[in-house]
Amino acid sequence: MPSKGWFNLESAGGMIPETQFFEGDSAFKFLGLTRTQRLYGFVGCLIIGFALSLLGSILLFLGQLGSFAVLYTIGIMVSLVGTGFVIGFASQFKLMFKPVRIIATIVFLGSVGLVFVGAFVLRNEVLCIIFVVIEYLAYTWYNLSYIPYARSAVLKLVGM
Repeated sequence: MPSKGWFNLESAGGMIPETQFFEGDSAFKFLGLTRTQRLYGFVGCLIIGFALSLLGSILLFLGQLGSFAVLYTIGIMVSLVGTGFVIGFASQFKLMFKPVRIIATIVFLGSVGLVFVGAFVLRNEVLCIIFVVIEYLAYTWYNLSYIPYARSAVLKLVGM
C-alpha cells in the first residue's frame, strides 16, 4: 500500500485512543463524520484560523486597524470552532469554565473584547498589540492546562 505522504492523519489517528476525545458528542455529529474526517476538520480550522490571524496582523502593519481587529478575532474564533470537530461545543464550553481554566478563559475572552475597544473606540495600534499579546498568552496558558504538568514546566522554565 503506497504511503499517503507526511500529512496522513489516518495513521496518526490510530495512536489516539477512541475514548480520549471522540467519545462525547461532537458539534458536527449530525454530519456523520468519521474520526479521520473530524481530525481533518480540526486541523483545517486551525490552519484557516492561523491564516486569518496572520492576514489581520499584516493589515495592522499596513495601518488598517479595524480590518486587523476583525480578521484577527475571526481567526481566533475559527481556531476555537475546530475543537467542535473533536469534543463538541458543549463539552468545550464546560471545560473552559472549570476552576483550573477559568482565569485564563476570562482573560482570553476579555482581551478579545479589548482588541475591538482598542481598534474601534480608542483607535490605538499600540493598545491593540498589547491586547493581542495578552490574548495570545492567555490562550497559550489555557491550552497548557490540558497537558499534564505543562504549566508547572513553563513556570519552572521562566524561573517562577
